[in-house]
Amino acid sequence: MPLIDMPLAELKTYRGISPRPEDFDLFWERSLQEMAAVDPQLELKPAAFQTPFAECLDLRFTGVGGARIYAKLIRPRRPEDRKGPAVIQFHGYSGDSGDWQDKLGYAAAGFTFAALDCRGQGGKSQDTTATTGTTLRGQIVRGLDDGPEKLLFRQIFLDGAQLVRLVMDMPGVDPKRIGVFGGSQGGALTLATAALVPEINRAAAAFPFLCDYRRVWEMDLAKGAYEDICYYLRHFDPTHERIEEMFRRLGYIDVQNLADRIRARVLMFCGLMDTTCPPSTQFAAFNKITSPKEVIIYPDYSHEFLPGCNDRIMQFMLEMLPPSASTFPGTPQQE
Repeated sequence: MPLIDMPLAELKTYRGISPRPEDFDLFWERSLQEMAAVDPQLELKPAAFQTPFAECLDLRFTGVGGARIYAKLIRPRRPEDRKGPAVIQFHGYSGDSGDWQDKLGYAAAGFTFAALDCRGQGGKSQDTTATTGTTLRGQIVRGLDDGPEKLLFRQIFLDGAQLVRLVMDMPGVDPKRIGVFGGSQGGALTLATAALVPEINRAAAAFPFLCDYRRVWEMDLAKGAYEDICYYLRHFDPTHERIEEMFRRLGYIDVQNLADRIRARVLMFCGLMDTTCPPSTQFAAFNKITSPKEVIIYPDYSHEFLPGCNDRIMQFMLEMLPPSASTFPGTPQQE
């Protein structure tokens, strides 16, 4: 197997090199307080797509900064007094919540299912973040010159946490059986949301993005998804006079710095040939998680479809169903 990063034995002990701001915990506590103070003005409307066994809804809520955030919501048709688990899905960088049909297996199994559209990307969510500086290359550095409260990924992390809170409070949802999952940016949001909502039961993250920015830059892999780091330095700090401050500010939205807050069971997937989100950056976050955790290694795979990954994630989430639950739609469940 060719080596593009550290040997596996070193990956298992690596804990990152990007800085953690001194007021990191206070910053996120203030951010969560701001989120909690927002009136979400939750709106649910029947979607054009419907099924006989599940209700499909267009969900919108107001997030921090006043943005209207969109998510797909699918609710199994069951008696209102029955509560079941819920799963929230996060998409990859620049994408959207996807089609309805690929989410129906969870609804058929008895899950309430939500899928977020990240603000400022390919879906229906608004981006109201007013910032100075560049908006041309990527979202990692969006708001960097305005202070950490204006970092766009701070708002996106909070959108994920707010959606989870809204789903937890819905009729028919057991707040103790909440799962989150996603790949790449979705993997980053999975870990970040599990950190910001400690009641989450389990989290499944495939090759998480937004981890250990300095390691990415020092490996000369600040390109593709991470290209805005190099773009920012070239155009706004060409002699690197402010590089330490740049990495310190990025530390507020570095998933590895949030990882020790996670209380959920964690399942992670990592391709050792990944040059988009290098394995060491992923392990920087994984190694700081103190809750029960497991990582599935794909030695010959990069940042791509991982065979069996989605099946493993669904089996992981299905463990939240009671042993007697039927997966046949319309059959009463004993919960």
